[in-house]
Amino acid sequence: MKRLSLLGLSLLLSACQMVGPDYHVPKDAVIQRADLQGELRQDASSVVSAPVPKDWWHLYQDERLNELVRQALAANTELRVAAANIAKARAQVEEAEAQGGLNGGVKLGAQRLQESGEAFLLPEKVPVANIGEAIISASYQFDLWGTLKRGVEAAQANADATQAAADTARITLVADVVRAYTQVCAANEEYHIAHESLGLQEQSVTLTQRLRDAGRGDETQVTRSQTQFKSLRAELPRYQAAREAGLYTLSMLLAKPLNQLPAGTGDCAELPHIAQVLPVGDGAALLKRRPDIRQAERSLAAATATIGVATGQLYPDISIGAQVGTIGILDNLGEPATNRWGFGPLLTWTVPTNGSRARIRAAEASTQAALAHFDGVVLNAIRETQTSLAQYSALLERRDALADAERSAQLAADQTHRFYQAGRESFLADLQATRTYTDMRAQLAAANTQVAMGQIGLFLALGGGW
Repeated sequence: MKRLSLLGLSLLLSACQMVGPDYHVPKDAVIQRADLQGELRQDASSVVSAPVPKDWWHLYQDERLNELVRQALAANTELRVAAANIAKARAQVEEAEAQGGLNGGVKLGAQRLQESGEAFLLPEKVPVANIGEAIISASYQFDLWGTLKRGVEAAQANADATQAAADTARITLVADVVRAYTQVCAANEEYHIAHESLGLQEQSVTLTQRLRDAGRGDETQVTRSQTQFKSLRAELPRYQAAREAGLYTLSMLLAKPLNQLPAGTGDCAELPHIAQVLPVGDGAALLKRRPDIRQAERSLAAATATIGVATGQLYPDISIGAQVGTIGILDNLGEPATNRWGFGPLLTWTVPTNGSRARIRAAEASTQAALAHFDGVVLNAIRETQTSLAQYSALLERRDALADAERSAQLAADQTHRFYQAGRESFLADLQATRTYTDMRAQLAAANTQVAMGQIGLFLALGGGW
């Protein structure tokens, strides 16, 4: 009989299979599409299909910026939250791995007990006694259906998704730091140009007033010139506010007061510049690199594993255990009459009438939702990247056109100034030409700021920096 029991158990173990589907990226998932694997924005001359550098902000070759990023990565509160979430997810994996298998326990107790006589088929009252027990037990739970393994798979996939979320937080932080620093530099540069333009307009106001007083002009010209002066002066607070906003953003990202930011941060007046064509890689590399895609894919894997966990609830749990101990009157503990031991298998089965099959259907529906989300993240990643490339290309074209116009305005200002020195142009004409040149400088500075911000948005879309 013993041999037959062992043989039956062996056959049962050999016949067991993993419940639920084995995970793999579905063949009909969007990420498998061949048209998404090729080059990005093939008609763009402003980028090159080269690997995106991990530390893309080093392309600016700005040591102050590198230090800002380094300090932000070391102290940012969002990354501290992400690190704690990763530690929690890893602990959950360890918890899942510890389920089933070998378990042991010790039970010790003592009590003053009035036992029921009828419980022992005795008509008389059982005396009150001091009863104690000491039991050591051990058991081994067989993962016959792979339910526990599916639980480990789900926990590990969730941990991977949490790591990907932390990577997203990291690249977002880096982009925010570079963007805030660029905002400070741009605001300072544009403020200086606007202040210079304001000075020129002030000279224009003074000149038109003198011409009016000399009878060579009228009040309308003076009013028009004063209006332009006031309009330019009204722009100055905007640049100051942008500078302060950038500095306060850096302060929060680095978790430091303003006076502890790296030296010279607030005085930066030259935009960070990348002196090369931007490397953007290709679609296949993008889909592997972006952490939000990895997070969605790992969430799909976790959802798939939960189908197996839910399916395993349909089948019985089988374990084998043993225990040894002593139970009886305290004074007699350890005597042969109080000793007990046991060994044998245990089968526990909850008949699946309590919604188990509904839980399987719910898990399957969650998997379909995770797949749809995964597809959506992939498509959104391609959209963001292609849109950023198109916008960046347009910003470069506009910047180049304004640079050409700025050179023409400078040439015109130089020519007018020479004519003025030769007596062939008036001082007012010379002043207006210089004003036009200064205005073009301001427009070019704003365009350069937009290009710099476009570069940051592009690297963020490319998923660089994790």
